[in-house]
Amino acid sequence: MSTAATTRNATRFRVLGAISSAHFLNDMMQSLIVALYPLLKGSYQLSFTQIGLLSLTYQITASLLQPLVGVVIDRWHVRHSLTFGMGFTFIGLLTLSQAATFPVLILAAGLIGIGSAVFHPESSRVARLASGGQHGLAQSIFQVGGNAGSASGPLLAAAIVIPMGQSSIAWFSVAALAAMLVLWNVSKWAAQQHHANKYKLASRAQPLSTQKTALALLVLIGLVTTKYLYLASIQSYYTFYLIERFGLSPQQAQIMLFVFLLGVALGTIAGGPIGDRIGRKSVIWFSILGSAPFTLALPYLGLNATILVSFIIGLIISSAFSAILVFAQELLPGYIGTVSGLFFGLAFGVAGISAALIGNLADQYGIVTVYQITAWLPLGGIIAALLPNLTRKP
Repeated sequence: MSTAATTRNATRFRVLGAISSAHFLNDMMQSLIVALYPLLKGSYQLSFTQIGLLSLTYQITASLLQPLVGVVIDRWHVRHSLTFGMGFTFIGLLTLSQAATFPVLILAAGLIGIGSAVFHPESSRVARLASGGQHGLAQSIFQVGGNAGSASGPLLAAAIVIPMGQSSIAWFSVAALAAMLVLWNVSKWAAQQHHANKYKLASRAQPLSTQKTALALLVLIGLVTTKYLYLASIQSYYTFYLIERFGLSPQQAQIMLFVFLLGVALGTIAGGPIGDRIGRKSVIWFSILGSAPFTLALPYLGLNATILVSFIIGLIISSAFSAILVFAQELLPGYIGTVSGLFFGLAFGVAGISAALIGNLADQYGIVTVYQITAWLPLGGIIAALLPNLTRKP
């Protein structure tokens, strides 16, 4: 390999490492909202429905804006948009640390949601620019940063926020400033790549007819919906389930949530490159349906088995999203930002609506019953049979 080629590859992996690191910081800060639920519920006497509304505000704010952001970045390159988006997260964290009423908590969640809406579509586009053709690998590297950040949130909450109180969240705004510096440099690199890659991607034809493309996108949307319906039940309420079912303390429950999120992080990093090798449809099949036997067993297991099986569920079910996203990007190769915004926005929106609905069900029927019902959701992955087979380039 020539020196020039080596330099180009090294640059790509530096960019992927930088965007993944920013994703780690972004999702770590955002996961603090969920990790704080037990503390906020006790301090403000919140119901499960109000907890669900917090999740709904954050997730819906992000989901409604992400497709719009995707369209904008496909048409006009807004330089340093990543840095400005992270600024909303910075303000949201400071607001959350000082919130004294439920409406202010809602405002803080909305600000952090706006930051997420700007970050995900543009950073996913940058990851594809830096992929060197290994699109699944690039998306996995980018997304594993976010999953690792989400997994770190509960640990940091258990170690710092729960013992020291809500005001300690302000210290995490330093991470937002660090992410802003990283993203400023990433945006400079992306600006250099923008014009050539924009016209190259826009010139590529769709691999399928419009009708088949629409059907495939609908199937992918259905798969994301079933996946995030189930994940919402874990990410928003798993700690409450563990506390009620097994009598764990909030700190112990946060550590158990970390085990699940660790499985999610490992599954994410594996799903993309495996999809590059064996095909994305195969990974999607395994990920969605392969988790079903474990989700069905989870509500009936003892504590030790619950910990192990939750890790396995996270490992399997999380491997699908990189494959689903890249599959959708390949269906519409000239609209990378729009597709990324649509699917990230869909994931956030489904998670938010699900959190609110599940919170209401938990208030009426109990959290254990909720897990017995949601355990059936992964079986909806059977619709993956309708996905077309895309020809993969070597």
